Amino acid sequence: MNHVFVIVLENENANTTFGPNTAAPYLAHTLRRQGAFLPNYYAIGHESLDNYIAMVSGQAPNTQTQADCQIYNNFVPGTPTSDGQYRGSGCVYPAPVKTLANQLEDSGHTWKGYMDGMNGKAPPGADIRCRHPAINSHDDTQTAEVGDQYAARHNPFVYFHAIIDSPTCTAHDVGYVHLSEDLRSAGTTPNYSFITPNLCHDGHDSPCVSGEPGGLETADTWLEQNVPRILRSPAFGDRGLLIVTFDEAEGQGSNADSSACCNEKPGPNLVPPDTPGGLTPGPGGGRVGAVLVSPCIRPGTVDTTPYNHYSLLRSVERNWHLPFLGYAGQQGLAPLGPQALNQPGC
Repeated sequence: MNHVFVIVLENENANTTFGPNTAAPYLAHTLRRQGAFLPNYYAIGHESLDNYIAMVSGQAPNTQTQADCQIYNNFVPGTPTSDGQYRGSGCVYPAPVKTLANQLEDSGHTWKGYMDGMNGKAPPGADIRCRHPAINSHDDTQTAEVGDQYAARHNPFVYFHAIIDSPTCTAHDVGYVHLSEDLRSAGTTPNYSFITPNLCHDGHDSPCVSGEPGGLETADTWLEQNVPRILRSPAFGDRGLLIVTFDEAEGQGSNADSSACCNEKPGPNLVPPDTPGGLTPGPGGGRVGAVLVSPCIRPGTVDTTPYNHYSLLRSVERNWHLPFLGYAGQQGLAPLGPQALNQPGC
């Protein structure tokens, strides 16, 4: 693949999203028919942030990332282990902890995180980038406000000193408004694009402070309004791959799902009785499913291979011949392969 686009939505069980009474017909039917459906794709924990961090670094949950890091503090002590994990607790990983973004830059590839609503309440014409709280301060993006529905915890790149301390952070971690311009040519489109809608458009809030209904219905409407421009772009036609998934299944209540796949390890920073399932004890973040669309995928494909967020990271790293970070390097973990990327010539 020359261009990979990842869109992450919020908090839905696969049975809800892809079941017979789905509120997401565009994702569950239209997009699914255009590409591949991965029914056995799993999140790695609850709540949100630990999943986003896993997708870009392979680091397992700790109790603070499980709680979405209400206080934006440093991860300490940050002692490396033999399996690529770092031992400690906290939110912002020390500079030695690398991410997919660092790997891409170091190998001559390009990346951007496109964050819906990053400008927040900034004056018209402002261009806020690499937005995050100050170290040791309360994260004031935990709850949406009218005019500001950005969530730092859905922007995994700002939880690594290897990114936020770099002068290139503002070039790569940008508002979603920049995507349309970047899609004008394959040359201006990053090799890797990580896209998070705001707290309404990703389905997290229901109802939304903007007056929209929110939930899965609004997330599906956002996809229907925004995905076609990606699929029409020169970059997508140039061996592009779109991946749409969810950070986690429902984490609490009667429909809570903390199941896992792929022999997921809890990591060194959760001591029993703590588990990756958080408030609903269990080995993972539940089955969420995923849809892939690409010129390299036969429409209507179903790939029943078990995958999780570490598999996603492994797949992207494998695509560009990069070392596997953290639990993306777990022995036996399946990356995306010919079961999904099955079009002859790709």
